[in-house]
Amino acid sequence: MSNIDITDLVAHMKPEFIIPVEPCAATDEPPTKKQKLTGTNKKRPKLMKAPKSSKLCRSLWCLRVGEDVSGQCTFPNCDFIHDVSAFLSSKPEDLGQECHNYRTYGRCNYGFTCRYGSDHIEGLGNKVNEELWSKYTDKPIICNTIKKEVQLQLRKRKYDFTEALDAHRRTQSEMAKGEANDKKKITDGINEKTSSSEKDCNDKEDEAKDNEPAPEPAPEPAPEDVIKLTAREKKKIEWRDKTYLAPLTTLGNLPFRRICKRYGADITCSEMALDSCLLKGSPNEWALIKRHESEDCFGIQVCGSNPKTMVKCAQLLDANAEVDFLDINMGCPIDFIYNRGGGSALLRRHGCLEHMVRGMTNVLSKPLTLKMRTAVYNDTRVAHKIIEKAKLWDVSMVTLHGRSKEQRYLKIADWDYINECAAVADPIPLFGNGDILSFEDYNYHREHSNVAGMMIGRGALIKPWIFKEIKEQRHWDISSSERLDMLREYTNYGLEYWGSDTEGIEKTRRFLLEWLSFLHRYIPVGILEQTQRMNQRPPAYQGRDHLETMMASRSVTDWVKISEMLLGPTPSDFEFLPKHKASAY
Repeated sequence: MSNIDITDLVAHMKPEFIIPVEPCAATDEPPTKKQKLTGTNKKRPKLMKAPKSSKLCRSLWCLRVGEDVSGQCTFPNCDFIHDVSAFLSSKPEDLGQECHNYRTYGRCNYGFTCRYGSDHIEGLGNKVNEELWSKYTDKPIICNTIKKEVQLQLRKRKYDFTEALDAHRRTQSEMAKGEANDKKKITDGINEKTSSSEKDCNDKEDEAKDNEPAPEPAPEPAPEDVIKLTAREKKKIEWRDKTYLAPLTTLGNLPFRRICKRYGADITCSEMALDSCLLKGSPNEWALIKRHESEDCFGIQVCGSNPKTMVKCAQLLDANAEVDFLDINMGCPIDFIYNRGGGSALLRRHGCLEHMVRGMTNVLSKPLTLKMRTAVYNDTRVAHKIIEKAKLWDVSMVTLHGRSKEQRYLKIADWDYINECAAVADPIPLFGNGDILSFEDYNYHREHSNVAGMMIGRGALIKPWIFKEIKEQRHWDISSSERLDMLREYTNYGLEYWGSDTEGIEKTRRFLLEWLSFLHRYIPVGILEQTQRMNQRPPAYQGRDHLETMMASRSVTDWVKISEMLLGPTPSDFEFLPKHKASAY
């Protein structure tokens, strides 16, 4: 699959949609060197926050109609505004007449700060639809929010990690015993060879032995302590023939996962969360692992380099998060993570990885999975060796991305090697990952490999309805208006999750624009002559209507216009640069 003709990297489109390229005027100036677009854009403008003196005190946001303003704030030196009338008079103009949160749940948690507040603000209070709101007060629709008492215990280092520390020490001693047994076997083998060479053997016996076919060496049994499974009962998950939305940093947020669930994704996973930040009780890191009620099979991906902290993190999440499985990140190629020994660096730290996995399985009541790449370097594949060892570590499932750390996304995924690793992994289910952009790609890899299921990453970013196409086994020629409805639904989910105040709207806008930096790569089925492939670059083309042409634009300006159609005009000082500017299409 790696021998690809250059013509295969160009999308074959119907000629009537292709915009002809006008020849450039001849100039005497030397051509300017084109900047190579790779990796992450580190010069993105930061989201500026408004000063506290211009914000309303949080205790007054959701003041109800007829409720007294005085006595709501209990902090004597509070820097926020406490005059509701003054705040409302200086508040920017509303962006719309209907508040999605109020119409959906009967109450808007952003109250006076909501940019759609005219729908529920009445005088100096907020209206509440008690009948509708009562349906959501018993059980929240979003869980995995860190409790205040747990956060204080973590920050003061008073959280009880006795179980994790015991598991860590127990794993250390078991691994030390296993190493001692291995050394003893090697020593005994050398002594036996030496003693046998001193014995007097007949030439006939030697000749007979030489003519006999050599038996295949049996695999050495692991020490009893290594293969012993944990005593606790673990939850079982049926992995086979499931579609799995990849854990995507930045873009795999909760609103996007809700979109994919609506289109039929079976398994979802949180964004990558750092173990050290979770153990510090960081609200930003805990926000990454929040779960919506629609995510019926949900996992949390954790990244770390220290077995001790990873075991402690496993105990913390097992006790304080509603999750179906935990996943260890072994594939992140980002230098910041790799240089600290985490992510894809674990592919070359086998002893650390074994310690980490065995310690985490000892404290978890949920399944533990691994997500890895083929190797760190292009010329050395190590995934099959790790998978062979992982069969002794009580791992429930392995996901393999068919590229190395060095390759990032510049080469076609190696599905031949994924198939080899699937045979090695048996009976552990192995999921394949890489270059799935249609139900035909899905069917081909299911028929020509032994994988248990598929993980889909960039394919879901470019066309989230890929899960629906897989389930219905058809190409969906989705219209531009249907795609706009999908984006409107995403922004509504964003207003629920990030907020309908000014900061929440701008956060929603920026995440929407990050998604559009991938979503614009989709080429409608009615414009293509054949099925779109992952690494195909289309020529400039015009859509079947103005909106479809705008959605296919590579210009950030057009993406901003789409966001203004959904979230109103941008602030005067608004700037945006996409996080990813990789040359791999």
